[in-house]
Formats: sequence, structure tokens, C-alpha cells
Amino acid sequence: MKENRFAPEIIKVSAGVIVRGDGRFLLGRRPPGSFYPGYWEFPGGKIEAGESPAGALMRELDEELGIKAGQCYPWVVRIHDYEHGRVRLHFFEVAQWQGEVFAHIHDALEWVLPGCPVAPSPMLPANGPILKALALPRRMGITHAASMGIEPQLAALDHALQAGLRLVMVRENALPLPERQTFTKEAICRAHAAGALAVVNGEPEQAHEAGADGVHLTAERLMASRSRPDFAWVGASCHTRTELEHAAALGFDYALLGAVKPTATHSDGKTLGWEGFAAAARGLPLPIFALGGLTDGDMEAARLSGAHGIAAIRGVWDGAI
Repeated sequence: MKENRFAPEIIKVSAGVIVRGDGRFLLGRRPPGSFYPGYWEFPGGKIEAGESPAGALMRELDEELGIKAGQCYPWVVRIHDYEHGRVRLHFFEVAQWQGEVFAHIHDALEWVLPGCPVAPSPMLPANGPILKALALPRRMGITHAASMGIEPQLAALDHALQAGLRLVMVRENALPLPERQTFTKEAICRAHAAGALAVVNGEPEQAHEAGADGVHLTAERLMASRSRPDFAWVGASCHTRTELEHAAALGFDYALLGAVKPTATHSDGKTLGWEGFAAAARGLPLPIFALGGLTDGDMEAARLSGAHGIAAIRGVWDGAI
């Protein structure tokens, strides 16, 4: 393949989502004399020749903030066209570090709570969409009242919400329609009462009618879609890189990818494994949940493989997450 001499220059950058124990993340304000002075950004900088994205981030955090980063979890990769070139930003979560955070480069720092409606502004254009993604919880519980029973599922939902679950997918296409409608509304009501987000796996009209925060599409419906449904939160189930890329192209907020491990419905060994998950999810701009036979003990492996978090059915309601 011949090189395209007219393609914009790709400037590779690493950015760190530095998270404190209280869940707040760090933003820095760009100083006078820099590109976009006064704009807020996630700390980080240009990846130099011979550096890995994670290595570049560790160096930049030392230079900019005076901290030694611990494990840097790969997360999302976004591309943005600025006047000076096309920037590819590799975002990492940094939950552990040594040293005291100090503004060596920025003229102000601020710790921000995910989902805060009054986050610092203006944000650098390439960084803005990350704020919404950070409001997405790391664990998703998927209902299965059709096999578990409606009352046991509602009881398990209450228990999980009390224990901290903050993202619920109602997936009950096997329930008869009247029971499905009643259960869906009740599950969403209980999720909202606990401060959790609730999405419906099904038709957009069903999700709207039930008062859900979002809609979740099957892989088949995703691939037939040519536009993003009109919801605050939109996700899809994916099994291949092609499906993930289509969800990203439509501007979906997240995707599920699996099965990573054997499950009751994927017991034949045809699973991705963590290596397959990482390969399919690598370099995409939307958060991706790992799915399939997972428990809370898999969270570290999931994050190291580039997952936003874990989605589970039995693992949630059995108390494993």
C-alpha cells in the first residue's frame, strides 16, 4: 500500500484519569502561552519515539504532577482533529500513585466527581466526551427473572443495589408481555430509587415506555442500525471487532463484549478469553464491558485487558460481585 502523503499528521498522546479513593478524578487547566490556554484537560502528554503509551504517561505524570504512577489500566482511545494535527489520545485509569500531586505545568488543578453537572469548563474538545464515560459504573447487573422467578429476581436486585450496584440492564424477552412490562417498570423504579442507571434490552419504544435511562441493542439490531437511538445512554451486545466498530461509529456510549469465559449458554469452549477480548477491544473510543462467566475476582484481569468493567448475570445476583 502506498503512503498517503496528504493524510494528517498523527500526534500520539497519553492521558491519565487519576482517581482518588473517594472516586474523584483530576483535571488540570492549561496555562497561558500553551495551545488552548484556560482549557481543562486530563494530565498527560505526547508519546515520544520509542515509548509505549503507558510509559509515556508515567513520565508525563512525574514531570507535570510530581507523582510516580502505579498500574495504568488501558481504557479508551479517541482521535480528534485540531488545527495543528490529528491527535490520538490513549486514555488510562491511574488509581494508585506515590507522591503529592502538585501543578508543575498547569495553572490550576481540580478533583471532580464523576457525573458532576458543574465540572470545570471549557474542556479540551478531545477530552470532553470522556466526562460522560466516567459517569458509567464499572459493574453491570443483567436480570434473568424468566429463569430465576420474578420475586426472587426483585429481591436479588434490592440486595445488589443495597450493596452498591449502580448499573442495571433489564433483559427479559422470555417473559410473557404483561409480566415483562410490569417487571421492567418495577425493576427500573427500584434502580432509580437507589440512584442507579437502568437500561432496557429491547425495542427503543419499550425502553421509553418503561422510563429507562437508556436502551441496549442486540448485535443483530445494532448491525441493522444506521443512527443512534434517542436516549441518554445507548449500548449494544457485541461479539466481534466489526460490531464494536459499528457501535463506535454510531456514537454509542458503551458496548458489551463476550463471552470471555464459558457460561451456561456458552459451554462449548467457543469463548474469547482475555487475549481475544483485548485484541477485539483495543484502540476503540467507547467503554467496553467484559461479559461471560465473570465474577468480581476477574475485575483486575478485565481492566488490564482494556475493559471498562464487568457485566454479569449470575455473578451479580449470586452475590459474587
